Amino acid sequence: MAASAEGTVRRCLRDFSEEVRDLHGTDCVPYLEEPQSPLQFHREWLCPNRPCIIRNAFNNWPALHKWTLDYLRKCVGSKAISVAVTPNGYADAVYDNRFVMPEERTMTFADFLDIIEQKTTSPGVFYIQKQCSNLTEEFPELIGDVESHIPWISEALGKRPDAVNFWLGESAAVTSLHKDHYENLYCVISGEKHFILHPPSDRPFIPYEMYQPATYKVNEDGTFEVIEQESTGKVPWIPVDPLEPDLSRYPSYGETRPLHVTVKAGEMLYLPSLWFHHVRQSHGCIAGEILYVCS
Repeated sequence: MAASAEGTVRRCLRDFSEEVRDLHGTDCVPYLEEPQSPLQFHREWLCPNRPCIIRNAFNNWPALHKWTLDYLRKCVGSKAISVAVTPNGYADAVYDNRFVMPEERTMTFADFLDIIEQKTTSPGVFYIQKQCSNLTEEFPELIGDVESHIPWISEALGKRPDAVNFWLGESAAVTSLHKDHYENLYCVISGEKHFILHPPSDRPFIPYEMYQPATYKVNEDGTFEVIEQESTGKVPWIPVDPLEPDLSRYPSYGETRPLHVTVKAGEMLYLPSLWFHHVRQSHGCIAGEILYVCS
């Protein structure tokens, strides 16, 4: 009886996920060729919690033609910045049965660019990925090259952004599968971002497990060590890598239908809150992230 009931629940959850996709049309990510009115955007995308890619959403940003690596080097090359360093490109991800965060290394932006441009080598994979509005906190010199918000989206949400982030890194840097509790706008300035997306209705088929938190540490000989954080509680995280899912261990993930999306330079992905996403990028991809925390 228990097995029969479990099978019935699983069928219901699978049917629910399919019905949500059919109702909201979330079996693909549509393109909009131009910005919409705040009312349109609220009605067609915010309320149904549907992602979309918007072209021509930030054509007026000088960053689109100014943000070359040479320009960034001249503007902020001497600044000390925070860079995430990992041995394998996976920051904030499950490794060796632990939830491992990157080493946060302080270095000049010029030294970071030397690694990106392969003028120098250093052990590990480097990625500027610090959140908490790192564009305004660490790169105020670049603020004039972008808008602090997307006006018609801010009007639709009834508030200004809570953070504006700057992303730049190596192609090996990967953001593991996770979800956020805020509305997210990914604005690609150069290069490409590659997303794997799952709607919230896929949650019953996406496994979470509890992991001891840890941090990478780079030793003097260039090897990486994992240092556990003993004083903190365990962290719930998704163990599945959607690039190579282990369906023998996590068979429920096979019930999902992930969406594969590439966001190119000049395009903006609206990613609604609670959508699961896994992110890769082309080498040296430059992107901005605008976050709205909504109650």
